[in-house]
Amino acid sequence: MEITVEEIASLVGGEVVGDGKKIIRNVAKIEEAGEDDLTFLYQEKYEKYLSPDSSFAVLVNKDFSKSYPSLTFIKVAEPYLAFIKIIEKYFIPEVELPPLFSKTKDEVNFSFGKNFRCGENVSIGKNCKIGDDVTIFSNVAILNDVEIGDGTVIYPNVTIRERCKIGKRNIIHSGVVIGSDGFGYYKLSDKSYKKIPQIGIVVLEDDVEVGANTCIDRASIGETRIKKGTKIDNLVQIAHNVVIGENCAISGQTGFAGSTKVGNNVIVAGQVGFADHIVVEDDVVVMAKTGVSHSLKKGKVYFGYPVMEVREAFKLHALYKNLPELREKIFELDKKLNELVQKLNESK
Repeated sequence: MEITVEEIASLVGGEVVGDGKKIIRNVAKIEEAGEDDLTFLYQEKYEKYLSPDSSFAVLVNKDFSKSYPSLTFIKVAEPYLAFIKIIEKYFIPEVELPPLFSKTKDEVNFSFGKNFRCGENVSIGKNCKIGDDVTIFSNVAILNDVEIGDGTVIYPNVTIRERCKIGKRNIIHSGVVIGSDGFGYYKLSDKSYKKIPQIGIVVLEDDVEVGANTCIDRASIGETRIKKGTKIDNLVQIAHNVVIGENCAISGQTGFAGSTKVGNNVIVAGQVGFADHIVVEDDVVVMAKTGVSHSLKKGKVYFGYPVMEVREAFKLHALYKNLPELREKIFELDKKLNELVQKLNESK
């Protein structure tokens, strides 16, 4: 790929400062960028990688005013967003798609729309409904009565259990299991467990992305639902009857226990655990390694275990660091107090 800085600026509506004819052959992180690379400056702390010896091109905020004669700048409103747009246009490697499905609708026991692509060793159960422009890579298992919406992409080794519903433009990465049985058992008097039938389904609304090796359990009764626009990282566990709202971002190794309800626009960092039957309201942010044992209020930031608002949690963690010193002071004060008490008793 060879494109000029001027072409890039035209694509993203940017202003060129420097050599507009400069040829760009690749994109790179700012700390690794070379002469023919395009990078971006997103946070001020990365300015240290700009130097008079560098000669790459950089997307910067339109208010950026520093001068480096050897560098070429493209000024835009949002450098990171512009960088994404450029990658999408010029630098995404081509992926070999599976072939168009060659069988007719009379030859299979499921329905499918136009431009359906299907890889090798794909198993599709009876009465499934597959929309237009769906791509399913190899070794996918789809059980009976599943619905898959237009434009969805399913990568290799995904399992979608019976009756689950997948919306439009979903991206489901390798190793995902949708609709596995929820973890439901009734403890009997002899302390053994009786399995509770899991007869519900999973519903993924439109524009959902599910990361590799994530598991979303079917509901015991009713639905486990992931609402539109939500993005789920790798290795996330979502238990039966959980509802996750619109445009949420869930990071890896997070777990949701059964019947938890999550609002819209919630951000969850990595390795967070949610107890069952709690409610997380809209616009909440939960920081990494938090243990969420009770419901969370709208728009607040939370951290720690037991979970608390972040300012309170940080104050508490600051105290933890001083505990050894405070312990010694308490011992010293206790010793002095005992000495004073002894002197007072002796003086009587």
